[in-house]
Amino acid sequence: MSRENWSKDSWQSYPALQQAEWPDQQAYQKILQQITALPPLVFAGEIRKLKALLADAAQGKAFLLQGGDCAEEFSECTAPTIRETMKVILQMAVVLTYAGEKPVIKMGRIAGQYAKPRSKPTEIQNGIELPSFRGDMVNAADFSSKARTPDCQRLLTSYFHSAASLNILRAFTRGGYASLEKVHAWNKEFVKQSAEGKSYETLANDIEKALTFMKVIGFDPQSVPQLSEAYFYTSHEALLLGYEEALTRQDSLTGMWYDCSAHMVWIGDRTRQLNGAHIEYLRGVHNPIGMKIGPEHDIDEIKQIMEVLNPENEWGRMVIITRFGKDKVAQYLPELLKNFKQEGFNVLWSCDPMHGNTYTSESNYKTRNFKDIHSEIRSFFQIHHAEGTVPGGVHFELTGKDVTECVGGGQDIMDHHLENNYATSCDPRLNAQQSLDLAFLIAEMLKN
Repeated sequence: MSRENWSKDSWQSYPALQQAEWPDQQAYQKILQQITALPPLVFAGEIRKLKALLADAAQGKAFLLQGGDCAEEFSECTAPTIRETMKVILQMAVVLTYAGEKPVIKMGRIAGQYAKPRSKPTEIQNGIELPSFRGDMVNAADFSSKARTPDCQRLLTSYFHSAASLNILRAFTRGGYASLEKVHAWNKEFVKQSAEGKSYETLANDIEKALTFMKVIGFDPQSVPQLSEAYFYTSHEALLLGYEEALTRQDSLTGMWYDCSAHMVWIGDRTRQLNGAHIEYLRGVHNPIGMKIGPEHDIDEIKQIMEVLNPENEWGRMVIITRFGKDKVAQYLPELLKNFKQEGFNVLWSCDPMHGNTYTSESNYKTRNFKDIHSEIRSFFQIHHAEGTVPGGVHFELTGKDVTECVGGGQDIMDHHLENNYATSCDPRLNAQQSLDLAFLIAEMLKN
């Protein structure tokens, strides 16, 4: 489908699901006008660079590591919180880069992941029915009528929190905090402290030898930008279309339109209707687009969506993020791969092992089991190898904090430990140690 009959507001003529019901439409339009006049959060040149990297990953020449909060919170927009999340992603990336012998694209679910789709528009507590919590961009998590009423002022607050997050991310990644030596030192400390550390020691020692060799031949990592700095990209679900439209800008160099709220945006299982507003909006912007696909999908509709979102079949344009769950991945992924291969679609395949493996624990906490997450990733790699396709990335909900939201891992978190530090306002996240445990396990898959 051509982009010629597209405009950044053409989505408004299509049915839009999962949108907030703003009580004051006049105030809402005024806020959007304010955001439209503000500077872009990211720039077209950065987005084009990411698209080229994703094209490499889709063809097996790089690997995508995407991770961060289920739903960001305004209260967590602090330098320590952002630093620790970025730190764990950088640590994971070093391990995967060495093991896979290819660049790892570092991408956060950060600086914009403030809105969440919900399965039900309302929830009931103690016989009282109120609107569901849809993320800090829309309303507050507290269960009261005032807190749950959508407030359009939060859109503007989201913009400024995203800008602050991007500012600190750029400072950290350009200011030496992301240097290879520093990140490797963190990993050595993790290996020493981890209960599973011995099994990772060989890989950590190999990286140490490589760094020593570089120094011996006069190649100082501190003086080489590629080793002392890092590129860190941002992403979020393009859910609230008024906000995304307000940050859609035309590049002065190419004349192309970009969603400058993030480097990559994705469309979820609940909003990828072929004739819906989200598809209409996303077909016109030139960002890389992620598309979540779970068990409840229609393969013929998915094919039609692919034709709409990527009519030129560009490498790096589409990231397909599968989220089947450990028990269903073998049932659905092979058929999906076969269909895409038959159609000749150029895509990057990424695995989201979080959403299909969520359950409620005996202690009544929404949680995920580390073994289930690992199992789905392992199946993802095995199925791709069997089908002759490229497993190009992974997509996690994680935090740099020492939370107890997912069971298992090297810390052996049990059901009764969940209450110790269950801090998420939405879905359970891997903590820093669980994330690094997974990185070393994925490293073995990449090596093999």
